Amino acid sequence: MTKKFYVTTAIDYVNAEPHIGHAYQKIVADALARWHKQKGDEVFFLTGTDEHGKKVETAAKNAGKDPKKFVDEISKKFKEAWKKLNIQPDRFIRTTDPDHKKVVEEIIKKCEKAGDIYKGNYEGLYCTGCEAYYTEKDCPDKICKLHNKPLENIKEETYFFKLSKYQKFLLNLYKKNPEFILPKARRNEIINRVKEGLKDLSITRTSFDWGIPFPLDKKHVTYVWFDALINYYTATREKGKEKFWGKPTIHLLGKDNTWFHTVYWPAMLKSAGIELPKTTFNHGFLSFNGKKISKSLGNSISPVTLVKKYGADSVRYFCLRQFPFAEGNDGDFDEKALIEKHNGELANKLGNLVSRVAGLIEKNGITKTPNTLIKKLKERKIEKFVENYELDKALSEIFAFIDICNEYVQSKKPWETKDKKVLYELKEAILKIAELLWSFIPESSEKITKQFNAKNIKKEGILFKKIE
Repeated sequence: MTKKFYVTTAIDYVNAEPHIGHAYQKIVADALARWHKQKGDEVFFLTGTDEHGKKVETAAKNAGKDPKKFVDEISKKFKEAWKKLNIQPDRFIRTTDPDHKKVVEEIIKKCEKAGDIYKGNYEGLYCTGCEAYYTEKDCPDKICKLHNKPLENIKEETYFFKLSKYQKFLLNLYKKNPEFILPKARRNEIINRVKEGLKDLSITRTSFDWGIPFPLDKKHVTYVWFDALINYYTATREKGKEKFWGKPTIHLLGKDNTWFHTVYWPAMLKSAGIELPKTTFNHGFLSFNGKKISKSLGNSISPVTLVKKYGADSVRYFCLRQFPFAEGNDGDFDEKALIEKHNGELANKLGNLVSRVAGLIEKNGITKTPNTLIKKLKERKIEKFVENYELDKALSEIFAFIDICNEYVQSKKPWETKDKKVLYELKEAILKIAELLWSFIPESSEKITKQFNAKNIKKEGILFKKIE
């Protein structure tokens, strides 16, 4: 049977345009989706935009626009940015999509049927930037740690979800399924917080209108997180996509989303009687040239701008090669480091190998022979790295083989010997390299494959021009 692989990303708030921090996660998801497609797995890759809530309503108001018109415009910019980076989701979901609204209403009714929703009053601290509730224990100074802004004190009628009921269930889930929260450091954080106890979750608002009307009481709108999390399930309710829900599923998320996805989300699914996903992977943040990415700091650089400057494959390669994703640590998107990686690895190593070998084959031709060179490639090791989300190590191993190929050219000197068998070995090795790199740098890989599968191989233009 064909294996199923369902990969999702966080859906991005449309209160501002996409930046490289958003792009990092989508590049990783696209690389994983491509890798599994190439292996012959059935793949469903989902990304999209989170379009409800007070933060979005306020941004639309500040822009002097109707919320729907505003979200339409910003959502389109996210789609365009991912297209420029060669990111190819199977669906781009929007929380304003009609099918999503329908599924949210269904799940709320299921949770009510399970006895997990009740009416009450909420009074406490709230950050509109995070669209999250906080206790004084979380923020003793009443300042949001992420946005560095004072928390609002809100008081309103609300409907609650009985999150407290699921403490034991959640702790049991983490114990029996350690892969549910990766990396390990995030798992430990969540276990410790859940052990302290859980408060019931306010899941509706009455102080603004921009949200999915709450099906049990139309005076209320659904809390943005109770709406947004459901998008992953909505997408698999589409005809033909039902087979992707459950295992194996991986949700890729920024570490600020860990609590919502590892506490609220499994409790909601359990309440609604829906199977849980296999893994939530909670990675670190990217800063940009040493500074936190922020619209207010004026450094929320567009991925489209970076693609114009350096090309999609160089941006993708740098994101995947520079940051040890599997460790979940923060990283800095440094343009100088990108240029070094581009020049030192893509241009000098890969580009040079492709150019030299193509030129030598054009002059001398090839003769088929048993390939000893390709045996030096540690393909299983590369596969294992990708399975463990160690994409930087997978690329390092591929480039170790590129080094071996470059050394082979130097030692065999085919420009002197005119050895057609050596050139055949190099041609086959380059095709294998292109195959392995397709998940990471698809545009360049496709160019190499086309060039080296041609009946008459010829030296072509420079694959990666040096960046001064």
